Amino acid sequence: MLLSPTRMNESAFSHGIDPPSPTLSARLRELADYLAAPMAGRLTEEQRALSLGIARRLVSDVAVRLDRDIDTARLWDEWLVRGLPRTSRLAGICFARAEEHRWREQSAQQASPSPVSPEAGTAVAQEPADEPGTSDAEQAYLALRIADRRRFDAFGNPALAIADLDADIFRGLLLDIAAWRLAEVSKDKKRAAALGDAVRAAAEFQADEGGISQAGVAYAENLGSERLPDAAATAIAGHDWPTLVALAAAVHRRTYDDMALALLTAETVALPSLLAPLRIDHAALAPLEASLAMLPARAAGESDLAGLPAGRDR
Repeated sequence: MLLSPTRMNESAFSHGIDPPSPTLSARLRELADYLAAPMAGRLTEEQRALSLGIARRLVSDVAVRLDRDIDTARLWDEWLVRGLPRTSRLAGICFARAEEHRWREQSAQQASPSPVSPEAGTAVAQEPADEPGTSDAEQAYLALRIADRRRFDAFGNPALAIADLDADIFRGLLLDIAAWRLAEVSKDKKRAAALGDAVRAAAEFQADEGGISQAGVAYAENLGSERLPDAAATAIAGHDWPTLVALAAAVHRRTYDDMALALLTAETVALPSLLAPLRIDHAALAPLEASLAMLPARAAGESDLAGLPAGRDR
């Protein structure tokens, strides 16, 4: 029987692609996003690698908090195939940490001034010691440096300290990992039952930990309003970006990661108003403006990027 022209057209031509594999489906979604906004800046390979590494270290650290017997490598490999849970929340914090690391690495390559304690006027390189005469502000500054060091792994790679995590993100990851672990130990009723207790204990312990945001607040409070502007200006002059971010976060009452991302994505003309609560002289902002302007592939406003050379990774 001959097909009518209408039916022949319907049967001979497909109006879409039925993806035969998750890989093809993911690539088509990525291409669709690209076609929807071809001129939008995309992640560079460095940004992808840094963010993925930060996510992997975070998952491993949370898993160890839950159960030290968890095979974290296997967990990560399975999640890579299936997709990570809570991606919208994880993407923001991992990207913020990755961008901050890129900024600090670039700044360190250009110049490597030692962090300077605004009160002591001397370089700080060692762990704090309870020496006679050490002021509260100096102790708070050194505690801030320690909190920052916890945001790296043993090999110096950027990481997210569990103490810095939002409680909901941490608890959500605990539950996701516990569900994965339950599938492994479900036949052992005792170990399976212990997972719920482990989640509660880990969440309670994390709630009492103090991270870099709290350390920044403590340092700002110990400095007081009179010494705060000088401390912030000294941090900029010394390229001590963690201290600057922590102080800015404290006065804005924001988390450290939120403040870092705000600075990294701000247009140059917006920096004075963004840092206005620190009461820094505009001329003292020059090293900060120059450092941010030189960071490649920064997700800043279009006016800041207009003078940069065009490229695929912009």
